[in-house]
Formats: sequence, C-alpha cells, structure tokens
Amino acid sequence: MAIFLTKDSKVIVQGMTGATGMKHTKLMLGDGTNIVGGVNPRKAGTEVDFDGTAVPVFGSVAEAMEKTGADVTVVFVPPAFAKAAVVEAIDAGIGLAVVITEGIAVHDSAAFWAYAKSKGNKTRIIGPNCPGLITPGQSNAGIIPGDITKPGRIGLVSKSGTLTYQMMYELRDIGFSSAVGIGGDPVIGTTHIDALAAFEADPDTDLIVMIGEIGGDAEERAADFIKANVTKPVVGYVAGFTAPEGKTMGHAGAIVSGSSGTAQAKKEALEAAGVKVGKTPSETARLARAALAG
Repeated sequence: MAIFLTKDSKVIVQGMTGATGMKHTKLMLGDGTNIVGGVNPRKAGTEVDFDGTAVPVFGSVAEAMEKTGADVTVVFVPPAFAKAAVVEAIDAGIGLAVVITEGIAVHDSAAFWAYAKSKGNKTRIIGPNCPGLITPGQSNAGIIPGDITKPGRIGLVSKSGTLTYQMMYELRDIGFSSAVGIGGDPVIGTTHIDALAAFEADPDTDLIVMIGEIGGDAEERAADFIKANVTKPVVGYVAGFTAPEGKTMGHAGAIVSGSSGTAQAKKEALEAAGVKVGKTPSETARLARAALAG
C-alpha cells in the first residue's frame, strides 16, 4: 500500500522535453516510475530516448491519457505557463497533478486550485513549488532523490523539500510507505490534513512524521485534525524556531506577528494534540524511532 502513488501509477510529464524535465524524467525512470509519455504540443509525435527507454511525446494531456491510460502528471512547465498546464490537466480529468514548478504567481495558483474545486476536485493537486512524492521501491513523481531511503512503515508529509530529504535520510534504515512534499507556498493543493487522513487510512503506515514551517495556521489546523481523527502516533517538526519575529521567512508564506504562526505556537498546538515535536530534525528522528519502538 501507499498513498496517492503506487507501482501501478501511469505517469506523464508536462515539460518533459525541457532541460529540467529531461533530467528528472531520467531520474524518475531510474527509480522504477512507470513513465508512459511526455506532453509538448510542438514536439507531438516524437520520442525521447532515456538510456534505451523510448518515451513518446503527445500534443496534450488528454491525448496522452487516451493513448496510455495515464493517471498522474508531473508538471515541470515554466512559471508563466504553469497555470495553463495545470488547467489542461484538470480539463483532461487526470487523477493526480504534481506541480514541481517554483515561482508560480499566487494568483495563478489560487486560480487553478479554485478551478479544480469547481470541477469537483477530480484532480488532486500536490504543490506547487514542491519536491513531489515518492513511494520507495514503487514509484517517484517529482524530484525527491530515490536512493536515500527504502520501503518501510513511516508516512512523511512536509512543507519543506530539503527537510523532506533530511528526514528520509535520518530514518533510512526504517524506511517509508510514502513521502509527500506538499510545498510551502501560500496556496497549495494537498494539505497536511489531506496527507494525514490518507496515512491514517493506509494499513501499511504505522507512524506519521509531519514537518511544518513558521507562518500561517496550517499546522494548528492539522493539530485539531489529529486530535479528532488520527489514531496512529504522529511525530512533528516545525522549521523556524530561531527566526526573528516580524520577518517573512522564505516560502513559509506568511509574516509572523505575535504568537500566531510562530514555531513555538505551532509546537504547543501539536503537543496539545498528542504529537511529540522535536526542536531539530535529528531530535525528531529520535522521537520517531522511540515511538515505533513502543
């Protein structure tokens, strides 16, 4: 089992023929991902060779789905064209759109999020500005390094790409059922709560690790959800304990004012929900080990 992505997922790549798309398509194939096509209207009908694996290029997401049965798309389209790419994927009715692109205007992200909702949320969006998701040993949709961990019983959901990689490496001997990088932009598709619900329902996930950041109230809302709905042990980490008050920090997506949105406030909310929270990633990994040990 896994959440959102399995060995049976058929993946296409929007922007596959660009430099970033080419690089990461090759890496995803190396991790065993079943990539069945790329999308580029200007190169439709051609093929791209990845070390002996020929991947066809289609003119649209709809055509790629019709010809291959694709159910996942990974978006490497430049920021200015990303909204149109995601809307195209939603119109085609694909089940999962993983939007890796960084620097998409918040207005554009809000627009395609609202568009997906207006279409009945048939397309789950992960991202934007995220590393994607991986089910180790089965499939990798995005830019998470596939060689830093192995299949296991931990579920990971994280706002931060680099902290996703660090936590996977710290707990590599135990391994992960799935790891989902949701991105830290102000408007994202899949949230902490969505991933928590999926891991709670996954019989092959025994422990959940949740990584948040300062800014906004996503972690506080996740804490409320955990208290009401999650029976599995949850271990957390909130990046930004040393951040100066009142300063916008990177892609946390908010200005910290007073206690709202601070790492300490989020830590307290999570601990009130029964979540053990580490002050560093390494301490969080130790807490995860202890929780699994019983």
